[in-house]
Amino acid sequence: MSGISRSRLMEERKQWRKDHPHGFYARPKKTADGGLDMMNWECCVPGKEGTPWANGFYKCVLQFSEDYPASPPKCQFTPPLFHPNVFPSGTVCLSILNADKDWKPSITIKQILLGVQSLLNEPNNSDPAQTEAFRLYSKDRSAYEKKVRQQAQQFSKQD
Repeated sequence: MSGISRSRLMEERKQWRKDHPHGFYARPKKTADGGLDMMNWECCVPGKEGTPWANGFYKCVLQFSEDYPASPPKCQFTPPLFHPNVFPSGTVCLSILNADKDWKPSITIKQILLGVQSLLNEPNNSDPAQTEAFRLYSKDRSAYEKKVRQQAQQFSKQD
């Protein structure tokens, strides 16, 4: 692992532990020997109150590459979510996570997770990643929101 990536992620962890949004978590995964895998983080994004996503806790992983922060991490929901901007694999399609779009090395883990939370209830119709969710969101919003509320119920427990 490059020194720059490790230093940045250790600083990010320190900042997160001091100040993070309520209901979220982000922490490096544990290695087999009990150490921390700074390149792979377990995270949880709560659904915003007042939206169909409310009361749900959505787990995802952030996978950092050796050239982080020059390139963005990959964010993947585990399990995958029903959402227009989440690929069937669970990978999140969000401009701030795309090196060719809005990624900047100054973007923090906190900003990424807050962006993901906003995306849940504010899908980007011009960049669909999941056909069924996009179709339902575009054509029958009430059926889409019903399915989202069922999903929120399914993920209403936080570990």
